Amino acid sequence: MLAIPSATTLLVGLLALPSGVRAVFRDEVGHIDYHHQLLGLPQRETTFFHRPRKDDQGSLLYTLSDEGVLGAVNPGTGGVVWRQFLAGENKDETTVGEGFARAGEGEGWVASAYGGEVHAWDAVTGRNKFWARFPGKVKDLEVMEMTEAERKDVLVLFEEEEEEKGETVLRRLNAADGSVVWEFREVTKDVPLQVSTNVEKVFVVFLKGTKGGYSLKVTTLDTLTGKRLDELVIGTKANLNDEQDIMLVGANSAAPIVAWTDADHTTLRVNVLGLKTSQEFPLVEGTVEVEIHAPHLIQSQPHFLVHTKTATGNKGEVYHIDLKTGHIAKAYELPLLPGKGAFATSSISANVYFTRITEDELILVSSQSHGVLGRWPLKNTNSKIAPIHAVSEVIKKAGTDGNYAVRSAALTADDEWALVRNGEVGWTRPEGLSGGVAAIFAEIPESEELAKSLEQEAHSNPVQAYIHRVKRHINDLQYLPGYLNNVPARLISSIAGTDVTSSAGKLSRDSFGFHKLVILVTKRGMVYGLDIGNSGAAVWRKRAFQIPKGQKWDVKGIQVDESSGQVTILGAKNDFAVLKTETGQILSAKAPSSEATTQSTALVDTASGQRLLRIGRDGKIGSLPVDKAPKQTVVTRGPDGELKGVVFLADEKTAHESTSWTFSVPEGQRIVSIATRPSHDAVASIGRVLGDRTVKYKYLNPNTIVVAAIDDKAWTLTVYLLDTVSGQILSSAKYNGVDPTKSVECAMAENWFVCSFFGQYTLRENSAQSLRGYQIVVSDLYESEEANDRGPLGDASTFSSLDPVDVPTGVALPSVVSQTYVMGAPISALQVSQTRQGITSRQLLAYLPESHGIMAIPKMLLEPRRPVGRDATPAEMEEGLFKYHPAIEIDPKSVITHERDVIGIKKIITSPAIVESTSLVFAYGVDIFGTRVTPSFLFDILGKGFNKVSLVSTVLALFVGVTMLAPMVRKKQINLRWSAPM
Repeated sequence: MLAIPSATTLLVGLLALPSGVRAVFRDEVGHIDYHHQLLGLPQRETTFFHRPRKDDQGSLLYTLSDEGVLGAVNPGTGGVVWRQFLAGENKDETTVGEGFARAGEGEGWVASAYGGEVHAWDAVTGRNKFWARFPGKVKDLEVMEMTEAERKDVLVLFEEEEEEKGETVLRRLNAADGSVVWEFREVTKDVPLQVSTNVEKVFVVFLKGTKGGYSLKVTTLDTLTGKRLDELVIGTKANLNDEQDIMLVGANSAAPIVAWTDADHTTLRVNVLGLKTSQEFPLVEGTVEVEIHAPHLIQSQPHFLVHTKTATGNKGEVYHIDLKTGHIAKAYELPLLPGKGAFATSSISANVYFTRITEDELILVSSQSHGVLGRWPLKNTNSKIAPIHAVSEVIKKAGTDGNYAVRSAALTADDEWALVRNGEVGWTRPEGLSGGVAAIFAEIPESEELAKSLEQEAHSNPVQAYIHRVKRHINDLQYLPGYLNNVPARLISSIAGTDVTSSAGKLSRDSFGFHKLVILVTKRGMVYGLDIGNSGAAVWRKRAFQIPKGQKWDVKGIQVDESSGQVTILGAKNDFAVLKTETGQILSAKAPSSEATTQSTALVDTASGQRLLRIGRDGKIGSLPVDKAPKQTVVTRGPDGELKGVVFLADEKTAHESTSWTFSVPEGQRIVSIATRPSHDAVASIGRVLGDRTVKYKYLNPNTIVVAAIDDKAWTLTVYLLDTVSGQILSSAKYNGVDPTKSVECAMAENWFVCSFFGQYTLRENSAQSLRGYQIVVSDLYESEEANDRGPLGDASTFSSLDPVDVPTGVALPSVVSQTYVMGAPISALQVSQTRQGITSRQLLAYLPESHGIMAIPKMLLEPRRPVGRDATPAEMEEGLFKYHPAIEIDPKSVITHERDVIGIKKIITSPAIVESTSLVFAYGVDIFGTRVTPSFLFDILGKGFNKVSLVSTVLALFVGVTMLAPMVRKKQINLRWSAPM
């Protein structure tokens, strides 16, 4: 049985926690932290305007992004109304087009499908109306606008894969509760592609044949029963090369179509579903991409637009379909314009409108004729908008003839989502910040001119240096007026306790070290410079590479060189990018190749300074110049998953790699997590003072790593502590009942490490009972089990990891003290807070995937030496220990994200500030979040609670009092002297 702690124990434990953990100051929310609430890049087919209630005048903007986030955005302000993370926190990288989202015209719900799950959400609140999960993967989702009942149902197309053949399943779901109305099944080798409907029938489109030689197969079904009515094969083999060649199946249209192009993009083929033949139309010479835009309402006119993109421009062609004959004829065309552009379709009753967004203007036309209904030049833009795709909403103003209002939401080439209202940019959302794959802190560089001047003064004689410095100070007088103008603001901010924003948005350091840059790299090839001292605002953004659609930038390493103000990014496909940290200027870059050649990277010390070392496949590094060879042992992964210690042996000019040790886990195990100490891991004390004034000395071997290996069959987890110089196992621990399907994560700092996993633990007191849940194991390393004992090495100033274990003065194995705790919720993205000198106590930062928050767990709470089964003695209480209790609940006071909903965090990084009390925190993934944590509270800065106004008022009152009383005292002293007897 688990022991329930007494009230006294809980009180002692609470008092033992630092005050910064016990309290949350509301006035610091939004002041010391920031949050970018993101959705991801909106996709063309899953983004739309929709009126959530029939009686509402306004619409909301809905999207299902490439990050698997379904959300509603207020088109007036750009704020998120609600979000649902369909992809889940433990997803793999999504590919474009994996999810689907649709809304029924006039309905108050939005339907979505992702993976094998189908949902319906309340369009206003985002609450779930129904949830259904089916085997297989969703290939398409559409809303049936016309049914035999008053309601509108949902059609979902699934592909259930088998060993040799697949099974295609089309289900019609009741939109009210998600129940299956009917389903159509077909076992076939054909690839299900899309589903569409018109007034009378349901069409399922397949790719028939093999890759590189497809044709189209269209199966017609009855809307009432789902039974097969007809089947047609369109085109000949080799007509289609790939699934991506299919551009559109117009759903819920009076005349739904399917269109595709040939491999050279010279001809467009269009088929009206239900007809055997297709029609061909020539494309503009140099066409690189084609998009089809058509209405999605049955009452709309059967018109569609072909958007043709070339390397230099884009144009549009409008076609009409004859409902009686199915003949397609070109109605008119819109001119070829240079630059990037996008089209969007809107419907009002039967009328269809096309909105064209270019880099300079917004144009509205009707599908009937080429006459321009409205033209608005783009305003409020500092730079040209380069639209990639867009959705629009057209409103015809009441009581007017030919007066329209248009608002369009466009995704730009810079991965921003912008809303343009009648030519004016209403808002932009930095959705490109989502999908982060790497990030690092960087100091704001000093002025290059100042650095050059200081270097010149350092290399000149004292007289010349003094003259040069005087001239420099005289030249700096030109900045005196601006400094004086800023003095009142600095004085007021000092009294009020607020930050001073830098003038003209210029980056500048502060005396506390809170103003830094974060270099963020996304999977789409974008690099951002974020000013964390200015609410995480992006001061620059650069596209390093154009990543092909459906792929991601696989970043293996990132390093900042503070001396030169440069950041280096290395990718898996022999690619790299070097940028200036202050401006984002790309100094050099190489695009990814077709094949991955890099396994990982390592930050190593060389004769020429620190550098990021590229490690090839199977852990191969190769020969290096002597000045670029690592000085320390580099740990790599071999072809079979083993760990290898690689050292470099140098001759005259070249250093050659040599394997010094190999570590392989036992058969049946696989390595799931590796943790190392942070690059900045300051240690303030080599020992821990106990309550009886004795000292337990910490085991502070910098050459250690933690390796976690799991056995899938035995459901066991083994955690190894390795010496990276010798490859020796310093300690190991085995845990039973660990679920291999759940993630295992470890973190390491100073003389301790932690690992979290999901497992089942049998109680020692009663073997019939077990404890199941998310567990975290913490281990402290000491030089000896005894206090005041330095172990076999004693006070030796040096030691060697290569000495034999059986030698008394050889390798000293650490004394390990471990304890296991059960978490109230799963945690991931483990990281440890960092401070400049390591004096401040540590916190373990972890992301809570279920509650979408970041928790700061004090190391004192995870202390493995907490007394078990008894209350702490006075000496232990003085040390900060209190009775062990296995359960650690999620205390809202320890959640540093407060009430914010932070989703999709993949990694947390930390950096020390100049002041010892504070550690900077930055988390990225889907959302961006940053803050400052003070594990031992603000002991070196006056907090916002300090009454500076009272202090200043008291000083001024004393000054006034002294000024007024001084003459009186002086006069009294004079009178006393005159009246004194001679």
